[in-house]
Amino acid sequence: MNVSVVIPNYNGEEILGKNLPKVLEAAKDAEIIVVDDASVDGSLRVLNNFKTKIRVVKNEKNLGFSSTVNKGVREAKGEIVILLNTDVAPEKNFLAPLLSHFKDDSVFAVGCLDKSIEKNSTVLRGRGVGYWKRGFLIHSRGEVDKASTLWVSGGSGAFRKSIWGKLNGFNELYNPFYWEDIDLSYRAVKSGCKIIFESESVVIHEHEEGAVKERFPSSEIKAIAYRNQFIFVWKNATDLDLQLIHLLWLPYHFVKACLRRDLAFFKGFFSAFALLPKIIKSSIEDQKMFVLKDSQIMFP
Repeated sequence: MNVSVVIPNYNGEEILGKNLPKVLEAAKDAEIIVVDDASVDGSLRVLNNFKTKIRVVKNEKNLGFSSTVNKGVREAKGEIVILLNTDVAPEKNFLAPLLSHFKDDSVFAVGCLDKSIEKNSTVLRGRGVGYWKRGFLIHSRGEVDKASTLWVSGGSGAFRKSIWGKLNGFNELYNPFYWEDIDLSYRAVKSGCKIIFESESVVIHEHEEGAVKERFPSSEIKAIAYRNQFIFVWKNATDLDLQLIHLLWLPYHFVKACLRRDLAFFKGFFSAFALLPKIIKSSIEDQKMFVLKDSQIMFP
């Protein structure tokens, strides 16, 4: 089974030098592709030190996470594409447990156990759970003792390239970041594919070293998260009752945001509303693949 590893990078100079050797050690026989999203630090200089072992693809301008990953997957030659963020270091034996699941042709994606380093403590992540509440999909970290998951992370997961292509990969409406992997996983399940969490495949994830918090103020990150939450619902909730529930609860959410003076909520809503024609067009395309209704999806 041919494997490609795709690593999106933006200003990851320091963590590239630390984590790329670990990726090369853990995925010795895999094709390694780093897609640089127009970094302005010394990333390309660091990548040049690995030029005989990896392939570097460059964006001429900064495009965002979804576009950068999609570009890397298009370039990949492997049947299975493993996505790793620059701040992720896989353990040596992480590959075999992931690949074992792809013997089942209906499996689209398999997620890793993410040992997330957060404020000097380790939190076990990688398995997602969720439910619909008051018109939105609420998601959170799940316990890592089951194979079911709501989504496979775009920062530490394996994906079957043929199905990725049929689903059109990450939707670039979500640029620059957030919700793209939940969206893709949800669409895959509605299209009849399987997604799995594999606790024996372990990566170390040092979130606090990522570039997002360095580049965007917290208020903008929050607004982007709200915007993408709206995009997800408007694009993926195709059951009429879910659509009606979302509309009926919107006044409640507006009033609540007013009372807590949550300007990011309103910025997120109007940013999503400006994209509504594109969202509707994307939803119509997605629905051609769907074989399940929202009500038929079993939430972990």
